[in-house]
Amino acid sequence: MIVRPRPGFLHLFFIMRGSVVPRILPQIFGFAAYGALVVVVVRALKLDFGNAGTAPFALLGVALSIYLGFRNNAAYDRWWEARKLWGQLVFDIRNLARASTGLIEDRTELRGLLMEAAAFCHFLRGLLRRVDATAEARTFIGDEIESAVQAANAPDAMVRRMGGRIAALRKAGAIDTIGYRILDERLSEIAAAQAGCERIAGTPLPFAYTLLLQRTAYIFCLLLPFGLASAAGWATPLFTALIAYTFFGLDALSEELEDPFGTQPNDLALDGLCRVCEISVFEALGETPPKMIAAERFYFS
Repeated sequence: MIVRPRPGFLHLFFIMRGSVVPRILPQIFGFAAYGALVVVVVRALKLDFGNAGTAPFALLGVALSIYLGFRNNAAYDRWWEARKLWGQLVFDIRNLARASTGLIEDRTELRGLLMEAAAFCHFLRGLLRRVDATAEARTFIGDEIESAVQAANAPDAMVRRMGGRIAALRKAGAIDTIGYRILDERLSEIAAAQAGCERIAGTPLPFAYTLLLQRTAYIFCLLLPFGLASAAGWATPLFTALIAYTFFGLDALSEELEDPFGTQPNDLALDGLCRVCEISVFEALGETPPKMIAAERFYFS
């Protein structure tokens, strides 16, 4: 995730970190060159396309804007919902740490429970990003990680493990029924946050929307130079490139936001959010917490 102060006017045009421009440069330069070729052909053959001008493109542009607006709104909603779910997860981890420190007197059991909560966060990050988070989770639970990595859903295995721990404490009389219920409710909220994240990760936007948008954008940019060639002349490549930047830039951005758990510049900073949970856990235990992950060139991973 990119976090930086608002750039100045001149600096604004040269920022690449977090921009979608590098991804769409082929479309920008390709349609600019195509626009120049159309102008050459129209002038060489003295083609006349009548009095329609750019009016048909204005109508098509309105339709394309509706497609872009819908897809970008849907993609941003997914991104924002994912951020709210991870914010809720941070809240639930802190609540679990606060409640367990007051209810569990056995230091070993208390630390084991909270270390499993920290490992859960990394397992969930690995599941959502489709990366191996075993090394990070091993830092908190050691060799006990072997049973979790063999499960089909490692984060869920950690929740079950935490549930089994507090159930054992209740059976042993270390916590009463009310204390067990309090801790179990915290685990239920953590499981709900995981399910919400899995729902977003496992349900992409309908492919038909993407296909319709990209087809229309390409058709629009392919026909636009013919409407501009007579009126705009050699400025046609510039206008075509600007339109391509707008349409394909918005499409690329919505595609990036559609999967908010990835590692692209505008995706969520799951590493940083896991570190926030680690800090909360260690502070609840009265131990020295790790430092917050610093941004690298305005980018939080």
